[in-house]
Parts: sequence; C-alpha cells; structure tokens
Amino acid sequence: MSVLKFFISKKFFAHIGLAFAVLAILLIITFTGISIYTNHGESFATPDFSGLTEQQFIDLIQQKSLRYKIIDSVHVDDLTPGVVVEQTPKPGNFVKENRTVFFTINAYTAEQVPMPQLAEISLRNAQVTLESYGLRVGQLIYIPSEYTQLVLGQHYKGKPIEPGTLIAKGSSIDLLVGQGLSNTKTEVPDLQGMTLEEALALCQSNSLNIDVTIYDDTIATQEDSLRAFIWKQLPEANMGKKLRLGSSLDIWLTIDSLKILPDTLVTDSLSTDILTPEPIQE
Repeated sequence: MSVLKFFISKKFFAHIGLAFAVLAILLIITFTGISIYTNHGESFATPDFSGLTEQQFIDLIQQKSLRYKIIDSVHVDDLTPGVVVEQTPKPGNFVKENRTVFFTINAYTAEQVPMPQLAEISLRNAQVTLESYGLRVGQLIYIPSEYTQLVLGQHYKGKPIEPGTLIAKGSSIDLLVGQGLSNTKTEVPDLQGMTLEEALALCQSNSLNIDVTIYDDTIATQEDSLRAFIWKQLPEANMGKKLRLGSSLDIWLTIDSLKILPDTLVTDSLSTDILTPEPIQE
C-alpha cells in the first residue's frame, strides 16, 4: 500500500518532473554543441581566389575561417608565377567554416617535358596526347592535303619542334592539320557568356581558332582576366552560318554582366505582348 501511495504522491511527480527537466537541458546542450561544432546554418559562398598569390589570398582565407592546401602546380605562359589557376570547391559553392580549399597554382619554375610525336595521328589523338603531357593545343593551321583531320606537323612559337625536345609544361603547340580534298565547313559556335578557356575548348572541338582577344576597361588585374567572359564575337553565331576549318574568331571580354543582353527575356516579353488577349469590354 505504501508503494502505491508513493507513485501517486507529490514527491514522485516532482522526481518525474525533475528528470524530464534534466533530460531537456541535456538535449538542448547537446544540439547546441553540435550546431556550434558544425556551424549549422552558417554556410557561405566560396570566394573566387583566381589570379591571387598565396600572400594575397591568405588574408581572405583567415577572414572566412577557412583552411587551404596547395596540391598541384602547372605552367601557364601568360600568368604570374604563384597565382591560383584552379580551386576546389569552385567559386560560389556554399561551404562552412574550417572547410579546406584546394589550390592549383602557376608554377614558379616551369617543369620540362619532352615534346611528343604528333605527326601522322588524328587531331583528336593529338589533343589527348598533348593533354597527357601537360601541354596545350595552340592554333589549328589547316593545309591542303588528301587526308582530313590528320596532324601533319607541330610548331612551337611559329617554328617546327622535333619530338623529344624539352619544353615547358603548359606550353601551347600549334598543329598543322590536313584539310582534305572537300570544302568542309563548320558552324560558328555561340561563345557569349563563356570564359576564354571555355571558348578555346569549344572552338578547338569545332576545328576553329580564336585570333584577336580584346579586354575592355573593366579588366584591371589578372584575377579579372581569369573571371572575364565573352560579350561579343565576330563572326557572330548566326543560325546556319559556317566557316572553313581553321578559320578564326575575334572575341571581346568583360566582367560587366550588363553587356550581355538578355535576348531570351526580350523574346519572352514580345511573345507575351502578342499572345496576351485584350480584356473584353462589356
């Protein structure tokens, strides 16, 4: 009987209430600790470190409570040694504090690699081979030949280069490519909104070159030039317009997003004006 009285007594319910209160406090402390440890809800966009040296980006790393690690280096002729060429996570990706950002920088001293033999192989295989050696495709120079898309020669800085010659990693190699007997043409790609690297890759896949590259007055630093995007090109990417293989395009770059006209919005607006019926007057 005394046991039953205890379970219905005020003292028992007081113990139960105290136990729930302690449990609630422990849960609050636990979840608060987890939230603080993981910085729950405090993610932010990864800054763009392109074109910055280690001395320049370390302050930004510390301001954002990030960590960093330089994992690789490449040689790019037209960039200052030591600047960031690539980063992971990419600029704009959301991260939390203490996240490690991995950098690939432009080498201080160019690594030397042997020039591969590219003659007598297909253009596609030559591109893959150059990439495997850490070299880049420069200009595609199409010459008359009975063979189509076959590499007939390799040039470095305007002169022939023999296989086995040591060359700086990251250098650009111009390829002499057979044009074939037919008058083959390729469509003009739309480069608007692309970076220079993206445009080069697309043009090469279409057997075209980029000749003149013009930066507007918004480009003041190497970081700007890496972030710049194409707002104008000649010839324009008109529907059905084609160029001979090996032809060149001129491009204009900026970091001013207002220079790219939202054609799709204009079209949508015009379509809405045409399709929206007039209200019926009763």
